[in-house]
Formats: sequence, structure tokens, C-alpha cells
Amino acid sequence: MNYPFARRMNKIPRSFVREILKVTDDDDMISFAGGLPNPQSFPVEAIKDATSKVLTEDGEKVLQYSTTEGYRPLRELIAQRYKRQGLKVEVDDILITNGSQQCLDLVGKIFLDRDDGVVMERPTYLAAIQAFGLYEPRFHSVPLLSDGVDTKALENILKEEDIKLFYSVTSFQNPTGITYSRDKREKVAEILTEHDTILVEDNPYGEIRFMGEEIPPIKSQLPDSILFGTFSKIVSPGMRMGWIVAPPEVMDKLITAKQASDLHSNYFTQRVVYQYLQDNEVDGHIQKIRKLYKSQRDEMVRSIREYLPEGVKHTAPEGGMFLWVTLPEGMSSMDLFELALEEKVAFVPGETFYTESPEKNTMRLNFSNSSEEEIIKGMKRLGKSIEKLQDVKK
Repeated sequence: MNYPFARRMNKIPRSFVREILKVTDDDDMISFAGGLPNPQSFPVEAIKDATSKVLTEDGEKVLQYSTTEGYRPLRELIAQRYKRQGLKVEVDDILITNGSQQCLDLVGKIFLDRDDGVVMERPTYLAAIQAFGLYEPRFHSVPLLSDGVDTKALENILKEEDIKLFYSVTSFQNPTGITYSRDKREKVAEILTEHDTILVEDNPYGEIRFMGEEIPPIKSQLPDSILFGTFSKIVSPGMRMGWIVAPPEVMDKLITAKQASDLHSNYFTQRVVYQYLQDNEVDGHIQKIRKLYKSQRDEMVRSIREYLPEGVKHTAPEGGMFLWVTLPEGMSSMDLFELALEEKVAFVPGETFYTESPEKNTMRLNFSNSSEEEIIKGMKRLGKSIEKLQDVKK
């Protein structure tokens, strides 16, 4: 049958990372490709205890339908954590979602018509390109510098174009690992107050800072902005628990859109996550994650410098799960990818993270889901692959 799919489906490719994960399902493959937290950080026994407690104490209720907004005590707990960071967030400002990926979809649904302007960082989170892309906007990109977005470029685009949304990952950005400085956050807030452009601030990695000073989200200076959060990086990604923080007028539309999408996020999982957070010292758990990821990050930075050829550049993130590698000019990471698979090592070619004119000599490496021994072995394999590509280029 010739299925009459919506025209927009012809414009949206499958996630390159999801496809890579199929290729790397090999015991001998060392993969730096997926954005995967380290399973050593998953609180398995504590989640088991929380699940048993919830079912024992309130089993019939937790297996029932619930409200769209989400379990109120869980939202209160999230609001309390924000207040400790200096953000004025009330419980009714929070909507529980199916991971922060659903946040992207809901924001796209309520704001974007075809050909609306959206500014993205260059490079940016590829699943955000995919989620917003379904609504057929016009993407504009602004370069990332070492301390955050190029604010002059941002200001110029906002002056010249009609832009609805500016999507930004301000802490330990995916894919680069770059973090906006305090001054850069203030400047972005200052620019956006002069334009009718909404900041959509995605902050999945903010609590995984293992170096440097804590810096609050831009929302602390820009109350009308939208902020995403998730438990995927500090509890478990498989539980798919995230949230949106938004002003009342926006929240009303988000709730309507979510009702049409799924009625509400998994209520049972919400209760289990809440019980886990109530019964355990989550900040201590986060400190363990930070310590683990710092050692993995440090080993990857050291191994890049030791095993990759001269001329290869990289970021050195202060938190999160990724770093960004730039190969010498004229070298394609997509060509390197094929050689690397032969050596049993994988990464994500950088061109998938661009909305336009991709820089083809870039790539993303994930350090959180590999042991230090695997990082060393994988960097040796990657170095060998780069040398092979250089020989081909000669």
C-alpha cells in the first residue's frame, strides 16, 4: 500500500545516534557514541526498595490514572531544589514529562508554526533538531565560543530575523561540553529582554559539575523563559522522568498539549522516583556520580593528548558527559567513522549536530559510559584510525 504520510515526515531523518547504537551492539566494540550515563551510578537497590514501599503502602492508587501536571509532592521537591540554587520556582510552574525529550516536543507543539524562526547553537543537540524539525521551522544557528554562545551573532540574528525561540544547553553542552560563563549568561538575558524571543534552556547536565564554580541557569535572570530538567542523569534514564518549568500562560498551553499527547506521565514511576528521593540522600549520590565522571573525563583528556596525533583539538569540560574533538582541516569525521568501526571503536561524527553548513572535521565523544581501561584502549584504536585516514589523504 502507498501510505499517504504527512509531508513533514520526508524531511526528518532518523536519529544518527540511535542508528549508531545498533552498529555498536558488539562485545568487542568500544563505544564513545551514545549519550549514556554510567550504569554503575544507577541506585538499583534503593529503587527496588522504593518500588516495594510504594506498592505495599499505596499499591491500588499508584496503578491508577493521575493528573496531567504530575505528582504534586514530586513537583514540590523539584521546586525546593531550585530554590536552593537561587531560582524562584513554585510548584505550579512545573510539569512532569516523559524525560526532557518530551519537553522539546511539547514546546514545539505549542509555539512553532511552519517557517517560524528558531535559533540553535552551532553545533547543537541533534535530538532537538529532530524534535523541532517536525514542526518545519526555519533554523538559524549561532556559533559557540569557549564560554558560551557568540552574543554578537545572536544579537544580529534577533535584529534581522523574526525569531520565536532560542534553544540553548547552557551547562556542559551536548555535544561540545562547553558551559556558559556567568558573564555570558547575563549578556544573553540582557539581549533577550530586548526581543520577543523566548529562551528555551535545556539543563540535563547542570548537577553533574565536577570542576569549577556552580552557576545558576539563565532563568534565574530571565523569569519569562522556559527551563527543562531531568532525573535521567542523576537517577536513571530508563525511568523517563523529566520536567518543564514555565510561566503560567505557557504552562496552560503545555498542559493542554500534554493531555492530547499522553494524558500524563507514568504515575507509578513518578511515585517511585519521589519515594527514592525521600528515602535517600540524593546529593550524596550526585557527588558519587561527579567523582566517577571526573575520573573518566580526566582519563579521556589525558588519552587524547597521548594517543591522538598532533593537530587534533578538544574541549575540556568541567562537568557533564561529553567532549568535542576537532580534527585537522580537510579531514572528515564521517570517513574516520568507517575506519574506526574496523578498529572496533565508535563515536558520533560532528556533522549530525548542525542545522546548516556542518563542520565535517568534528566529532563527539562520550566519556561517562566507558571504564578508564576502555577509554585508554579506545583512544589507542581511534589514534590508529586517524593515522590510517591521514595516510589515505597523502
